Amino acid sequence: MPLQRPFRFGVNMFVPGSRREWIAKCRRAEELGFDVVGVADHLGFSAPFPAMVLAAETTERVRLSTFVLNTPFYNPVLLARDVASTDQFVDGRLELGLGAGYVKAEFDTAEIPFPSGGKRVEQLERTVTTLRRLFEDTEHQPRPAQPSGPPLLIGGWGDRLLRLAATHADIIAFTGGWANTTGDVLHLAGVAQTEERVAYVRGLLGDRADDVELNIMVQQVIPPAERSAIPDRFDPLLPDAADSLEDLPSVLIGTPVEMAQQIKERRERYGFTYFTVMEYNMENFAPVMAALR
Repeated sequence: MPLQRPFRFGVNMFVPGSRREWIAKCRRAEELGFDVVGVADHLGFSAPFPAMVLAAETTERVRLSTFVLNTPFYNPVLLARDVASTDQFVDGRLELGLGAGYVKAEFDTAEIPFPSGGKRVEQLERTVTTLRRLFEDTEHQPRPAQPSGPPLLIGGWGDRLLRLAATHADIIAFTGGWANTTGDVLHLAGVAQTEERVAYVRGLLGDRADDVELNIMVQQVIPPAERSAIPDRFDPLLPDAADSLEDLPSVLIGTPVEMAQQIKERRERYGFTYFTVMEYNMENFAPVMAALR
């Protein structure tokens, strides 16, 4: 039986706003009890690295995460400079989340070629190995605050990406589903699909299984008042399998106590101990954390 870690909870911020609005959101996340403030990396959103530095200036204990960087947009050597500088400026509170990128429209807007999924994973692997090499070199400047660099989170769903994560990541983040070829629709995974993905990763981790944290991106947090809207709002998101929305590992439904129980069950069933919610679910999820603690 894998080591059972304590829970951690993150909120992924993506709504752009003023300096004052960003400060208020980060302080509120810490006040509500979140462990991690994540910053999504999409065009039209706030730039991750300055957002994390400002978040660190206005909070005391939360860790700061890129959740997750669109890695093909970044030169690995220049990214190493930004990561190390940011880790210094946030006093070692940085967690580096990396992904392979999936929204074709963003590549088109940035006038960057949109390679195949396999090529994007190859780019991600080159970035990971470059960062590891540079951070382990004691002569490389700037130095990150954390020895050997910040903890590495790799997020995704497919075989190649999860193999990469199992080799290199300190945290493996499951997206809770998979995007279509252009990245504009997310298909939510059911119970059997999620069990298969987790088993695949555990088989690859081997002796590393107890050292790696498993994260799940919670796509929806639905309180009792919104139950009546479930069929209209969420049926199009259901996978083809027979799972109901209540069964999906990336969805929480019910009262705070009911959702807390769902989280406990998902820790037992899948080994997820790190749960991340979207910014728009931050307030809805706060009573769930309180119920668990």
